[in-house]
Amino acid sequence: MIEFFFDCSSPWTYLAFHNIQPLAAEFGVPISWRPILVGGIFNTINPTVYAARERPVPAKARYSGKDLQDWARLAGLRIRMPPSVFPVSSVKAMRACIVLAPEGRLVEFARAVFEIYWGEDQDISQDRVLSEVCARLGIDAGVLLEAAAAPEPKAQLRANTDEAIARGGFGSPTIFVGGDDMYFGNDRLPLIRAALERATTAGKRR
Repeated sequence: MIEFFFDCSSPWTYLAFHNIQPLAAEFGVPISWRPILVGGIFNTINPTVYAARERPVPAKARYSGKDLQDWARLAGLRIRMPPSVFPVSSVKAMRACIVLAPEGRLVEFARAVFEIYWGEDQDISQDRVLSEVCARLGIDAGVLLEAAAAPEPKAQLRANTDEAIARGGFGSPTIFVGGDDMYFGNDRLPLIRAALERATTAGKRR
C-alpha cells in the first residue's frame, strides 16, 4: 500500500497528488489518502520554512519558480505561484476530505480544491469557495461544512498530522510505501516507482 499524507495548500503536493495516481494504478497498488495540516508540522518540527519564506535567496527563489512551472507543464496542470492568498488556511478543506473519505469522494473533492486554489486562484479558506467546489461536484455544501466542523474530523486531522511527524515526516506530501519506506515530494516519484518494482519482483519470487 501507498500512504499519502497531504495538504492541499502545497503546490508540490498538487503535483504529487496528480502524478502518483496513475503510478499506483500501473502497479495495482491502493493509496491510503491521509489529510494533514502541513502548518502543524512546520510549527512543531520544521519552523525554518517560515524563515526561508521571509528571507529567500533570490537566485534560488527564481529557479524554484521555474522548476515548479516545468513540473506543472509536464503534468498538464495550471499552478499560479504565489496565489493571491499564500500561505492559506486549508483546515476546513482538509477536514472536509476526512468527512468524504468513507463515501469514496475524498479524491475528487481534493482534486477540485487543488484546482480552484492553484489553478483558479481562489481562497480555499473561505466557505463560499468551498461551496463552489461542492456545487461542481454535486455535494451539499451546508451538510459537508457542518460535518467538517464536528469534533471527529478535527481529531482525525490532528491525529494524521501527529502520525506523520511521529513517522519522520517534515512536510507535504509525505509518502510511505509498504509501511515504513518514506519519501518526500513530487520529485521522489521515480524512487517510489523503483520501490514498487522491487516489491513486485520480490512478490513474484515468493
